[in-house]
Amino acid sequence: MSSQAHRVVVTGMGAVTDLGLSADLLWDGLANGRSGVGPITAFEQDDQWDARIAGEVSDFDPKVRLDVSERKRMDRNSQMGVYAAIEAAESCGLDFESGDPTRRGVVIGTGIGGIITIETDHNKLLAKGPKRISPFCVPKLMANACSGNVSIRLGLKGINLVPATACASGAHSVALAAQQIRLGLADVILAGGTEAAVSGLCISAFSAMKALSTRNDEPEKASRPFDRDRDGFVLAEGSAILVLESLEHAKARGAAILGEVLGYGISGDAHHIAAPAEDGDGAKRAMLSALEDAGVNATDVDYINAHGTSTPLGDASEVSAVKTVFGDHAYKLVMSSTKSMTGHGLGAAGGIESVAALNAIRHGVIPPTINLDNPDEGFDLDFAANTAQERPVKIALNNSFGFGGHNVCLVFGPGE
Repeated sequence: MSSQAHRVVVTGMGAVTDLGLSADLLWDGLANGRSGVGPITAFEQDDQWDARIAGEVSDFDPKVRLDVSERKRMDRNSQMGVYAAIEAAESCGLDFESGDPTRRGVVIGTGIGGIITIETDHNKLLAKGPKRISPFCVPKLMANACSGNVSIRLGLKGINLVPATACASGAHSVALAAQQIRLGLADVILAGGTEAAVSGLCISAFSAMKALSTRNDEPEKASRPFDRDRDGFVLAEGSAILVLESLEHAKARGAAILGEVLGYGISGDAHHIAAPAEDGDGAKRAMLSALEDAGVNATDVDYINAHGTSTPLGDASEVSAVKTVFGDHAYKLVMSSTKSMTGHGLGAAGGIESVAALNAIRHGVIPPTINLDNPDEGFDLDFAANTAQERPVKIALNNSFGFGGHNVCLVFGPGE
């Protein structure tokens, strides 16, 4: 990082997840090892469906923060993202109605976008014909709809960007937003991810890839990263948004600083459209780049919030990469997967897990990897199995890896 670069701090957080409708409720659930996974209620299923569980946000009510006209033109994907963004904006204490709006922006990623709208309106097309399609269909299904709606709601006239890099989307958003602030191109950016893909098409499509857990009789035990009995990931929905700000701007207005984005690393696998290399080469390079960018040594890292999806190949490649990058120190740090509790939020995961990593630093608590009863062969690191650990955390990493070979590693510190 250039000595002339602006430091990037976190001054607000918002979240909508299966563990609760705020960043605080998300953290409370994670710190206490609660699972948000349960039977799917969004649509009817019978025995033809292999996977009948998900991390649904069952109590989400967009009316709390969105008026009727806003709700009409937003897919659930956007509703959740805007909801979380409003919480983040309120929590940071910035008056968004004053100041220079061109120095404020939004970067919110999504892996799939408005898939529920696509399914609903396609079914309407087949059943009732083209004249019955809503004029709001396109504004709702666009992958960039959430970012655009947040920009409108908060009057953000700077960067307005939407990474769509599968499960790395949320983390890419934080990295790209941090880059803009570092370079002095923005003062404040809302960044994170959103996803609402608990739909018939998505569940059946991921099932066809044999990617989803079919532990339908024990939903809360289905997501089990690093366990020898893991059988796939659990699809989840939700959103998490951070308010990133230059340190100078935050200090000038007396903002509370929740943490700092020290650095990031980004890489591509060039290997396979849906599987990582077995040795985790892309993950390894992302972590090495992130450490170099942050100016910290591998031995400085206390905690890694793992990508840890509960898939056989994905978990193995990440463990291999961590051992390569950290050497002996891999056995001194702690690596846990909060997806064991939330399920896998796809494009929202990087935002959700950034909230987890930042709170681990703030509270000195490392959330557990629940359901880790029998670590797989060679998985001999400290995964905080089933129980949170109270210990100081000064440096935390957040790993996010996506289909297509997209890899992002974020490095967080305590800030000032």
